[in-house]
Order: sequence, then C-alpha cells, then structure tokens
Amino acid sequence: MAVLVDPGSFRDPSGQIFHLNNKIYRTINAEAAEHYEFARASGLLAALSDSGQIVGAEEVDRGVLNGAAEASRYVVEHPKLPFISYPYEWSFMLLKAAALHHLDLHRTALEHGMTLSDASAYNIQFLGVSPIFIDILSLQKYQEGEFWTGHSQFCNQFLNPLLLRALLGVPHNPWYRGALEGITTADLAKLLPLRRKLSWNVFSQVVLQAKMQGLARGKSRSELSSAKQRRLPQAAFLNMLAQLRGWIEGLQPLEREKSVWNDYADVNTYKTEEALAKKRFVSDFVAAAKPALLWDLGCNTGAYAEAALEAGAERVIGFDFDQGALDQAYQRAQQKNLAFLPLFLDAANPSPDIGWQQQERAGFQKRAQADALVALAFEHHLAIGRNVPLDQVLGWLTGLAPRGAIELVQKSDSTIQQMLAMRQDIFSHYSEEAFTTQLQKHARIIRAETISGEGRKLFWYDRG
Repeated sequence: MAVLVDPGSFRDPSGQIFHLNNKIYRTINAEAAEHYEFARASGLLAALSDSGQIVGAEEVDRGVLNGAAEASRYVVEHPKLPFISYPYEWSFMLLKAAALHHLDLHRTALEHGMTLSDASAYNIQFLGVSPIFIDILSLQKYQEGEFWTGHSQFCNQFLNPLLLRALLGVPHNPWYRGALEGITTADLAKLLPLRRKLSWNVFSQVVLQAKMQGLARGKSRSELSSAKQRRLPQAAFLNMLAQLRGWIEGLQPLEREKSVWNDYADVNTYKTEEALAKKRFVSDFVAAAKPALLWDLGCNTGAYAEAALEAGAERVIGFDFDQGALDQAYQRAQQKNLAFLPLFLDAANPSPDIGWQQQERAGFQKRAQADALVALAFEHHLAIGRNVPLDQVLGWLTGLAPRGAIELVQKSDSTIQQMLAMRQDIFSHYSEEAFTTQLQKHARIIRAETISGEGRKLFWYDRG
C-alpha cells in the first residue's frame, strides 16, 4: 500500500503524520530531535504514555515509510485511535475536559523541564470521554523565564468557546466550525455585557487581553521585540496555569431555555415495559452484530449506548444535536467509565471537509467506518423535522454501516403530531409501508418489532 501523508499535519515543520497499512506513523525531523530526545531521556514521555495522558510512541526503523522518512531523525508508531473528533463536535463538557487535560499536561511538563509549544485543541482526542494528547512534538525544552507562547491560542480554542456558553448560554459548535482557529478574545469581548466583564477572571483574561492585543497592533517592530524580552519566572508560570485551571473547572453551561431532549429519558412516550422491549431489541441486535465500532445516532443521554456496550459492542460513538442531552451523556460515560463518546451532530448539516484545500479536517463520514449503527427515534427528525425525503434518509442511514437497527416513528405518534401542530402537513408519503419499501431497496430486513402502544417499530437491517 502507498504511504499517505495526513492532510492535517502539514503545518508543523518538525514532523508529519503518515498512514500505512492501517497504522499511524510520525516522523521527527532535525528541528525537533533534541526536544524529543530530552523528553525520552527524562522519562517524561514514558510516564505520560503509561498514565494515558499522551498517546504512545514506539520508535521504528525509518525504512518502514518506504523512503518518505529519509530526511527525518526518527520515526515512531502511534496506536490508531478508533475515531478522530474535532472541537466543533465536542459538547461543553468534552471541551472543558480537554482544556483541563491540556493545562494538567503543561504543568507536568514544566515540572520536568519542558513546555508545550502551542495550545491547539486539535492536539487532543478522546478514548471514551477520557482526553488523550496526541502531538508529542509539542513538548519542547523549557527555557527559564520564557512566556507561555500558546496563551492566546489556548484562549481562542479552549477558554473563549467555553465562556460563550458559560456566560451567554450560546453553544460554541457552529461558530467553531466556521472559524477553525476558535473564537478570538476580541470577538468575545464585544459580545459580553458590562456585568459579565466585572469579574476579575473575565476582566483579566478577556477584556484586558483584547485591549492589549489591540494596542499591540499599533506598536513598532522594536517595541514588540522589547516586549518579547520580558521574563516570566517558572513559579509564576505554574501559578498562572493553576489559576486558569481552577476557573475553568468551575465553569458550567448557562441554560437560557429548557433543553428539548435532555429529560427525554424521564418524560418520553414509552411505558416501562415498552422501554425494556426496545432495550432487548437493541441488545439482541448488538449481540448478533458484535461491532467493534457502533454509531448511535440520536444517542440522547446514552441509555441505549450503555445497553449496546453491555451486549458486546466494543466502542460506541454517539451523536446528538441537543446540548443538554450531550452533557448528561458525558456524565453517564464518565461516571460509569464507558467506552462511549457522545458528540454534537446536526445530521442535516454534518461536518464537511474543511480547512486548507478542504482537506485539513475530514468530514463526518470520512473519518471512520462503523461496523453497525442504531438510530432510535431519529429518522423522523430528518424526514419530518427537516423535510428530507424518506428514501434519502434511509439511503443515508444504511450507507453509514452495513447493519443496523432503525426505529420508525409513526405519523400518528404524539411526537410527530406535536411537530406538525404549527405547520402544514406535506408528508403524505410518510408511512410504514413507504418506510419498509424504501428500506428494502437498500438492505434486507432481518427482524421488525412494534415496541410501543403508539406503533413505534424497530427494524433490523443487513446489507449483506
């Protein structure tokens, strides 16, 4: 197989990521060799890897990349992660966990004579909801007195998106997807009302920083060069990271309105026996499919993802558009240590290929192939809520995984009737008969079972 350069790794001159035979390799060039050797000799890399804070890196022969690494000093192999996600797909709680992980890692590095050269949120991924740092070349030897060069980037990519929701109740996801470098301090400062600017943390990290950045644009080259010569003692550096950590740890989402689906598990239309029947169906499907990677579309608070894991799924990636439900799903995964990662997804507008040459950040469907999926109480949000033709909904769903379980919500269901209460019913072709006909165009129906008094029905399909 050909050696493929990862299209998102071009910005770093110290090394690149390569893909070969379903394995992940990183080159380490001359610019980074001294820093890598220091981190390796000090035991820091091994300690961080053993604790799960940073991705493992095993040195391999440079020839493994068939000549692509001739100019490199080292080549290391990283374990392949099950799914790559991006900050604009993270919930508030995931972004907060990533921010705290970055700060903790930086403090540990400083205590071992190293620092982080940048503060990119894209350097963090998740195993379940546990963050893991993936860019070993960000670790560089610390020079006594140096400033935190990544402070502004940390604010743009971690702090400011969190503050957008914590102070204004606005999710960061659409803005972040449209501005891949995050939310600038200047933009956030313009949005905050006066009463929000009066706290010391907001004033010092947002208002004052925005003012200083504005003043810096008017300074001469010599003035900027002089500012770079200022020194920051390591103790002050560590204290700044600790204070920032304490503030971020206490941030919580500001909810201006009740979430649509975060109380769904308590107030849904299922009776107890109906909910049990639904879980049995999902468990039977998962036990038969034995997926290494299962996608749970419309995962809500994660109850069925948990049931799928109990039935034998190795890992579940969940997707939902409701922020409150995602926050609760995060709590479930964290408290129960589940191999379950709940991510934000607007299924009618999923993450596209974006960034430099539209290749830097891969779209939703390019990053992994699921072995199976469950889409429970989901299809009607597209077919009725977003006017997507039913045949296209089912074609898209069955195209995501070779086998799956899809729930049909009947048009007479109280949920759909509520959705239609304030709009014209233009869905004359939405019916169980149409659903079955369209599903059979794409896959075989293995099993179908009505699981609610309102006629909700689960369909087990297989494309094989």
